[in-house]
Amino acid sequence: MLNILKTFLVGIFFGTFGTTIGGLIGINLKNTSNKFLGFILSFASGLMMSIICFDLLPEAMKISNILVILAGIFLGIITMIICDILVKEKFSMTNNMNNLLRTGIIISIGLALHNIPEGLAIGTGLQASLNLGISLAIAIAIHDVPEGISMAVPMKTGGMKKGKVIFLVIMSGISTGIGALVGHLVGGISEDVIGISLSFAAGAMLYIVSGELTPEANNMYKGRMNAIGNIFGFILGILAMSI
Repeated sequence: MLNILKTFLVGIFFGTFGTTIGGLIGINLKNTSNKFLGFILSFASGLMMSIICFDLLPEAMKISNILVILAGIFLGIITMIICDILVKEKFSMTNNMNNLLRTGIIISIGLALHNIPEGLAIGTGLQASLNLGISLAIAIAIHDVPEGISMAVPMKTGGMKKGKVIFLVIMSGISTGIGALVGHLVGGISEDVIGISLSFAAGAMLYIVSGELTPEANNMYKGRMNAIGNIFGFILGILAMSI
């Protein structure tokens, strides 16, 4: 029981630490010009594509077959479309509908889903050895920092109060602890289950990149800074995952 609690706490701590640091940075950035916002959204897009291409899908391909992976991707896309529709309906009933704020909320939902397989990796890693589990947790916390910035900036600029932004950023990281707990409890979990979890997260993030981040970045600013932000996010994602 004590080991289960430790695993859960490790997942919660490292899952929320990086995103919270990123969130604090995001809400305190002073530059909110359209050019900067386009850069940040493009940066988030590049970061997510890097995670999809060099983390989630390669790991899924190692342990599962293409049919399971495709099923997970489509399930992730469909889930995010449903979430997008629900968020749009929620905002249509308020007087402060704001595309930038909606984009930030969709990002936070997608990253929360993405954090579940990360938590599974921490939980199963801790089952194998303490050093492996902690190393994975630290690496995940590091690459969660830019994710926190990507969540916080559009929500804060869209008009959400700073306290609520940080609350949502922290909540998105809690799913890492849930994933770690599940990973610990079912150490012998089917590889297909892990594979579909990874590809599900990839599909969710793929929809966010193509359906939210890229269109909104181009709405905010049409210029070279978007391309630079996208490239910078992509490269930073590779560097973070190589640690």
